Amino acid sequence: MASGFRKAVFSVLLFGVAVVGYQYMIKPANRHLADTKGRLETKLTQLAKFGKAATASEGLTKQLEQLEEAIKFFESKLPPKSEIDKVLHDITVIAQKQGLKPKTIRTLKKKDNSGYIEQPLKMELVGNFSSFYSFLLELEKLPRIIKIRELTLDKQKSTEGQISADFIVSIFFQNKTG
Repeated sequence: MASGFRKAVFSVLLFGVAVVGYQYMIKPANRHLADTKGRLETKLTQLAKFGKAATASEGLTKQLEQLEEAIKFFESKLPPKSEIDKVLHDITVIAQKQGLKPKTIRTLKKKDNSGYIEQPLKMELVGNFSSFYSFLLELEKLPRIIKIRELTLDKQKSTEGQISADFIVSIFFQNKTG
C-alpha cells in the first residue's frame, strides 16, 4: 500500500510540476511568441507600404526628370533678356522681307513673371494679305516663343488686296539676373 501511496503522491507531484511548468514557462513563452508575431506582421505591413511608396517614388522621379527636360527645352526657346533687340530686329526683317510696311511699332509694359518676362509689342503693318500671311508663317518658324494676340485686319479702301494689320506680338525672355 505504501507503494500505491507513493505512486499517487508521485503522480500528483508530476501533475503539479506539469501545471507549474505550463503556468511559468509555456504560457509566458506563448505570450512572447504571439507578441513577436504581432510585431513582425506590423513590420511586414509597413515594409509592404514602403515598397509601394518606393515604386511610386521611382515613377515620380521619372516624371520629374521628364519635367526638367521639358523646362530645359522651353528655356532654350527663351532668349536672354539682352537679346530683345535681336528678336525685334528679326521680326522687323521678316516683315520687310515679305514686303510689309511697318506703320507703328510700340513697346508696351512688360510683364515680369516667375521664370520669364513677357515683352508685348504693339505693331501695325500695311501690305498685301498674302505677304502678311507669309509673315505669320515665318514668325512661327523662329526658334523663339512668340505669341500674337489682339489681331485686327482692316481692308484698305484705296487699293485692292491691301490690308492694315494691327496686333500685339509678345516675346518671351528668360528672367535670369546675372
